[in-house]
Amino acid sequence: MTWRQRAQTGAGPGTAVGVIPARFAASRFPGKPLVAIAGVPMIQRVWEGARTAKRLRRVVVATDDVRIVDACAAFGAEAILTSPHHPTGTDRIAEVATHLDATVVVNVQGDEPLIEGFVIDAAVEALEADPEAVMATVVHAAEPEALLDPNRVKVVLDGRGRALWFSRSPIPYRHAGAPAPPVWQHVGLYAYRRDFLLRFVRLAAMPAERSESLEQLRALEHGFAIHAAVIEGWRSVPVDVPADVVRVEARLHDTQPPGPPEKENQ
Repeated sequence: MTWRQRAQTGAGPGTAVGVIPARFAASRFPGKPLVAIAGVPMIQRVWEGARTAKRLRRVVVATDDVRIVDACAAFGAEAILTSPHHPTGTDRIAEVATHLDATVVVNVQGDEPLIEGFVIDAAVEALEADPEAVMATVVHAAEPEALLDPNRVKVVLDGRGRALWFSRSPIPYRHAGAPAPPVWQHVGLYAYRRDFLLRFVRLAAMPAERSESLEQLRALEHGFAIHAAVIEGWRSVPVDVPADVVRVEARLHDTQPPGPPEKENQ
């Protein structure tokens, strides 16, 4: 049974809280959370997608900007104004998590406007199924154009479904004549055990994390386990730079059901 099918049959009551970090002054794309995607603000698309997750009992937006708070209020989302001094979205989520009573907190990336609920459910269930893992994430088969794209992070998994490594480079390396290995693309979504999240933001950054600019490597370099759920039937189309908006809108167009046929003029 796929993760999508599990979600459709009902995975159980919502037990986790989803937090969407949204920073207005993003260095590569200022104002990104409010950019219109097919006429709808991106933060609204992320919030609406997260709200379909069966394992989330609450979804909030964590932001440092009143413009995002006001936009969220306009479409009915709960938004929490956080400190403007957080270096990362994870630090922003940890501030919110200090006031939550949930045992699992999900970082729903604010730049995934096509997120679907079953993807979030997959991460939560993967964490619950692996007591030794402190956090969980999601991967899917990488599309060919993702291999050399540093904005599309690749992952190598072990036989238990835990992450061995994340990299912006193509991994694993394929030696001449070797059979093609599976290449997994990472979805920037994390389910944390709340206690570990609060500990994670206090851990020292490590060399590989700084080199790759990938926070999740901090957990691996400190010896913690990250479980990864492999999903099918959905592909990550994150918005990292303005040009990505066109890619998302094209995917939306491709996935929309056709409308009724036009009537012929009599």
